[in-house]
Amino acid sequence: MARNSFIQMSKLTNVKGRITYISSRAKQENLYAVYETTERQFWRELAKYNQEEFRKSGTEGKCIEARELIIALPESFVEYDPYHLLKLFTEHFKKNYEVECVSALHHNKRKTNYHIHLIFSERQLLKEPIIKIASRNMFYDETGKHVRTKKEILGESGEIRTGCHIIKKGEVYEKKIFTKKDERFKSERFLDEVKHSFTDLMNVYVGNDEEKLNVFQHGSVYLPTKKIGKNNPKEAEIRADNAIRQEWNRAVDVALVEGVPEEKILKIKKEEISTKIAQSISRQGFQPRAFREILLAALQILREYIRKLRIPSKPKLGIDMKEFYEMENLKSKLDQKLRVIRQAEQVELPRLEKDLKDITGFFKGKEKKEAQNKIDQCKERIRKQKDELHILVKKSGYPNVQKFMDGYRTAYKIVEQYKKELEVWKQKTGQNDIQPERKKSVLERLKENEKRVKERERPKSINKQKRHDWVER
Repeated sequence: MARNSFIQMSKLTNVKGRITYISSRAKQENLYAVYETTERQFWRELAKYNQEEFRKSGTEGKCIEARELIIALPESFVEYDPYHLLKLFTEHFKKNYEVECVSALHHNKRKTNYHIHLIFSERQLLKEPIIKIASRNMFYDETGKHVRTKKEILGESGEIRTGCHIIKKGEVYEKKIFTKKDERFKSERFLDEVKHSFTDLMNVYVGNDEEKLNVFQHGSVYLPTKKIGKNNPKEAEIRADNAIRQEWNRAVDVALVEGVPEEKILKIKKEEISTKIAQSISRQGFQPRAFREILLAALQILREYIRKLRIPSKPKLGIDMKEFYEMENLKSKLDQKLRVIRQAEQVELPRLEKDLKDITGFFKGKEKKEAQNKIDQCKERIRKQKDELHILVKKSGYPNVQKFMDGYRTAYKIVEQYKKELEVWKQKTGQNDIQPERKKSVLERLKENEKRVKERERPKSINKQKRHDWVER
């Protein structure tokens, strides 16, 4: 299946402690590099300022001192110089959002997850601090609230109550060195923008095209899989969920190649998965078993729809269009894979299951075990053959089966329209075929269209950087 990038954001209530944790070799077994855009004093002042502002606001809960991004990297990135790699990603973020950062490059204990921790400030330093001087004595109660008279902070004995204080005339009563928090960091759009930005950056430096990453598109025909964190007590449960999600995604690939409209797949997904899961949660809370049962039922509905909608392969075109022939060739390979899958699912597997059922008798344990092994091998072969649908389109330069089928259908329409127009032209002029002038390829058109959509959706354009000499292998 297509691999999606993993980037998550969290709020930090103790930014100084978190910076120490991610940058300490005593605390991190596999720490490769640390990069900072400012001095540590900045973070101490930021934490203090945020706590003061939080206290003044009277808000309940915990003060958010900063935010952190965790960015999973392709494993091939271990070939790059750690410090230069970390600097590239950190400066990329700072350039886009103009805030101070501190970052660290780690591996997990088993060295299976190469990742960056990037801590950033939601505030900027003011160019000139705002300092306010008391023009008269100022009185503050235990909560830090300014009160009008000294009497309001005195106890029954006439002494100032514990926790209350006075700022005398001529002293500084307020000092602002930071801007207000940037509200955009709280929005879902920000995280989506960051995911696209860093995914684009990673894909610039990925050496193997098969390693290129996608940003999972919510509302697509596919289901996302969940990442299993370190020491997650629900690891087995998440693995079981992911297995069913992957089966759905494989079935979607088959459906798209078979010609099932995306709208139909989305309709099944919404009605049989999204709506039913929401109803189940509302009745009995989240139940992993109920979730899997809903997915399995939806998967069966999709497979049944595919079975009823088997369509023959489209005829090949007799027009000299190199790129379209290549797409036709790829489509033909996908159809061939589907025939193999259908043969296995509809003929071989039912026959093996019947053979197992026909084995009866008390002393037939060995024969039953061999028959079951054949069934398991057949199912595993079917699963791998379905995975090959994605591998085939990936090798041809497409991110997934859905994108290839979009391009294929577009190309087919262009060719059919060209044939109609050419026939009309021949009837009108009575001349033989002529070669059409060279037009932009289908892939070029698709890429241009995707670029325009991204530019409309994102306020900032992400310019892919070229490979620099200082990023050493």
